[in-house]
Amino acid sequence: MKLARAIHFDESDTRVFASPARTGEWCISGGFEFSNWAEGDLTGKARQAFANGWLGLETFGRVTFVAVTNVEPTELQVLTDLLAEHFVTYYGAPSVEAARPVAAEELAQMVELCEDHAANTLLTVARELTDAGVRESYRVIEANDAGLEQFAIHGSLDDPHDHHH
Repeated sequence: MKLARAIHFDESDTRVFASPARTGEWCISGGFEFSNWAEGDLTGKARQAFANGWLGLETFGRVTFVAVTNVEPTELQVLTDLLAEHFVTYYGAPSVEAARPVAAEELAQMVELCEDHAANTLLTVARELTDAGVRESYRVIEANDAGLEQFAIHGSLDDPHDHHH
């Protein structure tokens, strides 16, 4: 079973995210955080979290890159509980028990996303606001062609057609 951990190539995440994830923590996409957002919410560091951030499951900070790696089912249980507690604390879920199925579903989606990729494959996420809500897309950077020096400059992975910075 595979999941992804936060990975940093430089200090840029500490500058672009209001709350950066820490290296090595397990991550999910965390798109639920933006489900009620409108254009007006997309400013400054919040915009960066929306546009390119994965959600760390320990700090609940954001990270630009995650690396696919194996996860033990027991660890997945712990993460499910962590996320369920987060839903209770921040999203008003009535109880951890009530939130656990939602948390499990979020993690299952991430496991599914990671499952097809070799360990150490890098993933990035890109979100945009559409009339139908938040659209998420993912980019895969194979471990073997991920020459790390090319990521030293933050933003070198941006889609060339994406001019609205």
